Amino acid sequence: MNERIRQLAGQALDQAVPETWSTLTCEQLGRFQEKFAELIIQECIDCVRGAVLADDVALRNNLGFSDGIAQGVVHIQKHFGVK
Repeated sequence: MNERIRQLAGQALDQAVPETWSTLTCEQLGRFQEKFAELIIQECIDCVRGAVLADDVALRNNLGFSDGIAQGVVHIQKHFGVK
């Protein structure tokens, strides 16, 4: 597992189940899963938001919408260490 994913899992546990998590209930596990998913989605949004190409670079290199999406995917893959 990527180190950043481990960090997000720990953060999700701390936020969703602030008490000890050695004996999670189904409800607590559900809160953890929801918080973990929210954190991963926010991390992806932040990653792509930081990878926006300048308009002049896109025009100069004849890059369009699909290129921007592909670039966002590459940034997310690199950020999380996923191939």
